[in-house]
This record gives sequence, structure tokens and C-alpha cells, in this order.
Amino acid sequence: MKKTTLILFFFTTIALGQISPNTHSFSTHIFRGTILPHSPELFHLQGHPTGAMLCYNIQTHGNKEWHSTYNFPDYGLFFVYQNFNNEFLGENFSVGGHYNFYFLNRHLQLKIAQGLAFANKPYNKETNSKNKAFGSQILGNLNLGLYYKTSLLKNYLDLDIGAQFLHYSNGRTKSPNSGINSYAITAGLTYNFDKPIANKIDSLVSLKKIYNESIKGNIVLRTGYNESAVINSGQHIFYHIGAYLDKRISRKSGLQLGTDLFLTKSFKDFIQYKANAFPELHIDPNTDYKRIGVFAGYEMYINKLSIEGQVGYYVYDPFKNEISIYDRIGLKYYISNTIFTGISLKTHVFLAEAVEYGIGIRF
Repeated sequence: MKKTTLILFFFTTIALGQISPNTHSFSTHIFRGTILPHSPELFHLQGHPTGAMLCYNIQTHGNKEWHSTYNFPDYGLFFVYQNFNNEFLGENFSVGGHYNFYFLNRHLQLKIAQGLAFANKPYNKETNSKNKAFGSQILGNLNLGLYYKTSLLKNYLDLDIGAQFLHYSNGRTKSPNSGINSYAITAGLTYNFDKPIANKIDSLVSLKKIYNESIKGNIVLRTGYNESAVINSGQHIFYHIGAYLDKRISRKSGLQLGTDLFLTKSFKDFIQYKANAFPELHIDPNTDYKRIGVFAGYEMYINKLSIEGQVGYYVYDPFKNEISIYDRIGLKYYISNTIFTGISLKTHVFLAEAVEYGIGIRF
């Protein structure tokens, strides 16, 4: 997870460096919610978590082309404290970067925040064996918020209420790793440090640049390490190789279609474990561990940074331990027009399989 820390701060630094100084604000939210257990082994971890989220925001006003394209979003850094009010889960502390996007005359705010969390009561075989959600102290954290926002005190103070989703998982770098999802009601205040200024549309935007690129090919190598669902079975490196075509259809959007080859050593060990531990299942220990999938994806371009999501289906999966559908969500950064890097999370619906660190070429 140390690599994850470096990657996330790398992307945060890139995002913060994309924009010249604008106005600034600070927001604080409190929330109370409920835990949604997504498997029977998590039913004893239910509770009503409470917490707070603090955000430092940089408000854009149009001195970059993408500001007006995305309706002048905010970006910045966040801190989250969450008390799960559950004796096995304890408390989590998170830091990371975020974007705020605005709709409905800037009354509706969508927050997308991603970072790292520290769990003070992770799984421990002797002292906390019932916490099957967090197999390590360092976790990935995803926050999604939707708020109704209104201005007070001549726009120096804003009030908002809404709903928030919080997710914690280590991407199965260490088992157990069922992860925890929380849904919460939240209320908050935002203080604007600077006098409000008018948003300006960059004159270049009026040229309405047309993104009529031809279909491009992509090859990407994603790697990292993970552990099978068997606790203390050992962490192994994996290689996920993707080849796909993409077509950029607008300033903001692109579509993808491709295939993945999954070479996951921990999966190979898991097959042998199942074959030996459960002979009644008649599993061949030499079953091929390789998997091949086909996927369709969507990419949202912001600046050099983009967000991508993919949904795939295994067309070759001899062991069939997981469901046949997999998904991936991640961040990409274009070093140049042909070279990109990124970090992504591969899951099977709610169950994470791997945190992937990727590098690729687009031609």
C-alpha cells in the first residue's frame, strides 16, 4: 500500500498543478449513516457510523479551458474521520484529493473524493478475528457525495445538506478484505476566504474544438500484488495485460472495446489450495489459472487526467471461482499523446481483487 500512497499523491499533485491560483474555501461536514453488509460474513459488523469530513477547496473561474467545460468545478484536499460505532471496526482516518462538480445553477454539488485511510482496529487473528472487512491498517478510501447547496452572508458562507457514500478496502493486497460500505446523511458549511468573483469563459472555448480523432489502439500493462481469499496464504505479483480500441466522441467522453489477459499467481495458488483442502469437490490442481476477458469501457477526460470505468466478461475461465462479470474503475494521466499511466481497482461487483498500477501506449 506504500506504492498506492505515492501514486495517489502523484495524481493529487498533478491535479493541483494544472490550475493557476483562484479563490479558496474551507468546508466541514458532519454525517451519520448505516453500514450496508454485502455478504453474510459481515452481518455482525452492522452499525450506525458517525463522522466528519473537512475539505480545502480551490475554486476555478475560467483561466483554463477545462474550467468552463466542466462548469467551473472545485478541487482540493480532504480529511475524513469515521467512527463505525462497532466494537470490531473501530475508527478510520482518511486523507486524499477531491473534485466538486456543479449542476442546477450551482445548487447541486457532486463530490468525488479518493484517498487513503488508516484503520485503528484491522483484522488480527488473536485480538480482532471478527473484523473480516479490513485485512490491513492502510486502506483505499472512496467518497461520493451529492448535496443541495445555498449561499448565505453575501456568498461568504454556504450551507448544504445531502447524502454521502463511503467505501474502504485494501484491494485484497492482504486478506481478509471484504471491505465496508456506508451510506450517510450529511450537513455542512463552507466558508469562502476570498471575495466572490465572476466566472469567465476562456475565449478559446468559443472555437469549439472538434474531437474527431480516428479510432486508436491501446496496449496497457497493469501490475501489483495481491493475496487470495485464504488468510496468510501469501502475497504474489500479478500481470494484467490489456489491448483495446478507443474512440473519443466529444471533449469529455470516449468509448472503449477490448480484451484482458489475467496472469494472477495468487489465483494459481488458490486453485491448488482448494484442490487439496476440499477433495470432495474433485478439483484438478493443474487447472489453468489464466483468465481472458472482453470488456467495454467509458473514459471521461478532464485535462491530462481522466477517469475510466470498464465492465468485462470472462470468455476463458476454467476454474470459475468468481462470477463471470468483472469491473474496473481508475484514474489515468496522459504523460504525452501516446504514453499514459494510471491506477485502477479491479473488482467483482463488491469484492475487490486487485489494485492495479498501469502504464500504456496509445497509437
